[in-house]
Amino acid sequence: MQHSGEAMELQSNSSLTKRWIIYIIGIYILTLGISLAIRAGIGISPQSSLTRTMTVIYPELTQGTYSFLLELIMLFLAYLVLPKDFKWKYFAGLIPALVLSVFLDLNLLLTSFIKLELYYTKVMLLVVADAALAYGLFLMIRANLVLIPVDLFVNTVFKRTKRKWGNIKTVFDCSLLVIAACIGLIFLSEIMFIREGTIINAILVGQYIKLYSYLYKKAQTRKIGGDPTIINR
Repeated sequence: MQHSGEAMELQSNSSLTKRWIIYIIGIYILTLGISLAIRAGIGISPQSSLTRTMTVIYPELTQGTYSFLLELIMLFLAYLVLPKDFKWKYFAGLIPALVLSVFLDLNLLLTSFIKLELYYTKVMLLVVADAALAYGLFLMIRANLVLIPVDLFVNTVFKRTKRKWGNIKTVFDCSLLVIAACIGLIFLSEIMFIREGTIINAILVGQYIKLYSYLYKKAQTRKIGGDPTIINR
């Protein structure tokens, strides 16, 4: 989840119950997007490429399980980066991380029937997948709740280094790609799930979120303009 002024503008001030509903829906749509991107078969996001590669090496564990294990590692690394500032409440991020893992396995099961042969259909599916993934992220930002450990780690490094958040996120994603590639080469003698779709994902997701943010702000402006008594959420 993006650490920026623009993201802060999108965050909701609704009741806690409503925000949790939005957050869980966002997680489900996010995992649906990840699943569709995997079914497209032309490359997936850095985090997904790492966990997906692990399912090939040791298929006894599901991708959702590997995803949750990665979240545990990120939580531990966040503690190592800033141990004095680490708070017990950060463990709450494991709750949505667990939900994400369950939804991911569910959506991978529900989309298992998708088997595409033509390249252009794979590209089209990836475009749809990235749209869903980005919308899920957008809803999670809107909910303004606890950070899952992966996002917490990036934000913790941001606080420690004072570097630009976007640069830190880029380095983090690239690191995951390198790790996924190295693991693939060591255990499988090939790099898996890192292809042109990985680059497409990196470009489209950010642009989709910008589009959703623009449409949301435009809708809010029209809503307030139509009734001066209406305030933001």
